[in-house]
Amino acid sequence: MSAELNHLRIGIPSKGRLSELATDLLIQAGLNFRRQDRSLFARVSSIPAEITFLRTDDIPTLCAEGAIDLGITGSDLIEEAGADVVVRMKLGVGRCRLAICVPTTGNIQDPSELKGKRVATSFPNTTERYLKQHDAPVHLVKLNGSVEVMISLGVADAIVDLVETGSTLAANQLRILTEIGQYETVLIQSPNCRDSATADRIVRRLEGVVIARDYSLLEYNIPRDKLAAAEAITPGFTSPTVTSLENNSWCAVRAMVKRSDIIPIMEKLELLGALAILETSINNCRL
Repeated sequence: MSAELNHLRIGIPSKGRLSELATDLLIQAGLNFRRQDRSLFARVSSIPAEITFLRTDDIPTLCAEGAIDLGITGSDLIEEAGADVVVRMKLGVGRCRLAICVPTTGNIQDPSELKGKRVATSFPNTTERYLKQHDAPVHLVKLNGSVEVMISLGVADAIVDLVETGSTLAANQLRILTEIGQYETVLIQSPNCRDSATADRIVRRLEGVVIARDYSLLEYNIPRDKLAAAEAITPGFTSPTVTSLENNSWCAVRAMVKRSDIIPIMEKLELLGALAILETSINNCRL
């Protein structure tokens, strides 16, 4: 067991892709730690907190019970567990959909038509609640692993599963009947958090990393008589930074720009007459 009983505990997945994403995010936010062998705990070096490595689907329940103070997990697992936790922030990764899927060759067109049929899923509670709203009680086949092949095996008439790209469904000759919900990876907090001040400090650090991932720093030179038009294209967070160049007829501009908009904005600036247009990644920020 951990010796630091009074330190804030942060639960993250012990393995898998989400474990890697959570670890990278925490370290980028300045929460440096090292897991030794297969230890369940790791001390954070720069803040009174420790990392606890857990099963991803246990994190909502353990956070609700106060065993951990903060946790990184999927919002789909929170809904499935019915956990009483506070979602502090969305982390911008792990987006997916929970969907009811049926055979492409079938004639089921509405969830109500599943009444009395067999539905395989790893999300029995969420599935049952949703189908109850459509007056469609079903026989649930509860599974912990992959469910895509259950229809072809004759185990189920439909499945409820997480969908990202839909390529796995196509490979198994399935189609989405309807979506139950959209989910992503989130940071949660226990209602009985033992150190709210440290929790707030960690949340603020993580916000800086998550927000920074959505922005780039754009720098360019622009003729001074085109500055007003350029500022309309790159208004920045509050306003752009404008610096005079040695040639007084030109100035340099720096502004934060949404990363998803960077290419069309660069094209607009180039048409306006901007030169030396540079994009720089932002690793962290405070806005």
